[in-house]
Amino acid sequence: MKYKHNHIENDPQYGGLSVNKGIEMPPSVNPNIANRLINNKRAVLTLNDYVDGILQGDVTILSRAVTLVESSKPEHQVISQQIIEQCLPHSGKSIRLGITGVPGAGKSTFIESLGMYIVRGGGKLAVLAIDPSSERSKGSILGDKTRMELLSAEKNAYIRPSPSAGSLGGVARKTRETIILCEAAGYDTIFIETVGVGQSETAVHSMVDFFLLIMIAGAGDELQGIKRGIMEMADAIAINKADGSNVNRANIAKAEYSSALHLFPPSKSGWIPMVKTCSALHNNGISDIWEMILDYVKMIKENHFFENNRLDQSSYWMYETIHENLRNSFYQHPEIKDVLKEYQQDVMDDKKSSFIAARELLDLYFSNLKK
Repeated sequence: MKYKHNHIENDPQYGGLSVNKGIEMPPSVNPNIANRLINNKRAVLTLNDYVDGILQGDVTILSRAVTLVESSKPEHQVISQQIIEQCLPHSGKSIRLGITGVPGAGKSTFIESLGMYIVRGGGKLAVLAIDPSSERSKGSILGDKTRMELLSAEKNAYIRPSPSAGSLGGVARKTRETIILCEAAGYDTIFIETVGVGQSETAVHSMVDFFLLIMIAGAGDELQGIKRGIMEMADAIAINKADGSNVNRANIAKAEYSSALHLFPPSKSGWIPMVKTCSALHNNGISDIWEMILDYVKMIKENHFFENNRLDQSSYWMYETIHENLRNSFYQHPEIKDVLKEYQQDVMDDKKSSFIAARELLDLYFSNLKK
């Protein structure tokens, strides 16, 4: 016997009871979203698709190409190097600016303020980062992207977080290759940011035209907490947060840093490093800093340091890439991986000296290469 709407409760024996037909259960996934995901499934791009897209300024294709550069998969590395090779003739026309600073110096605010000034002046800006520490500390550049709300919404600004992990050499090399792709995509200004003050500053200095150090006043001894080597690399120092009651302290810090900079040997470019004060929060002094950078670029182009420095940097990165690949080849070699821990334990147990252990491991590696 069939009951109304297939409910036994509607049988006459259950007088007074009536169950109406319910509605059909909706699908667990919104069909509109499901169809959109299916239709938007990324198509496989050819080498020409990547190169043409980058040269046309397609941000989506640029981002996909950068992802290939950052990938450790061999097949991705093959195509990424082909893309870079074809983009190389279209690169090199930007101003490359390295930016670093002590924690709390307002680096993100400064980058957004200067970036907005450049973009509103008709420029195209790419902001990249070197963050080799993120595997350990999780880094801060992803937070930077969310903090740079105005800049990230600009059509002519491209913000790319650094690779999530890796050695300094590997992350730096990928950043340098990303610079080439961004320049080919039409970005005429490239910011390379470092997260904190450390080893990565040397890597950044070797891939930029101008190196800017962001500092703050009123945080104790002005010359502490910053390595001498980083100050020697700086083409300029910007004292940020020079606003309100901090203006006088910023001016005192400016005088102290100016005196310190005069103690360093003259730079090869012929440029005399300057110290500027600014307030990124209130956009004060930002235009002066940008004009100073443009003056610097004009000067080093006239005295040919610009071109010679870029050639020296290319040579430097050739050797750095060789060193990195040799190191990776050694540690990834199956024979070495099998015995490396044993050798390490022998060294720790004083059964072998570290020098003999290293020599034997290298001999093992090179003997296997000859087979």
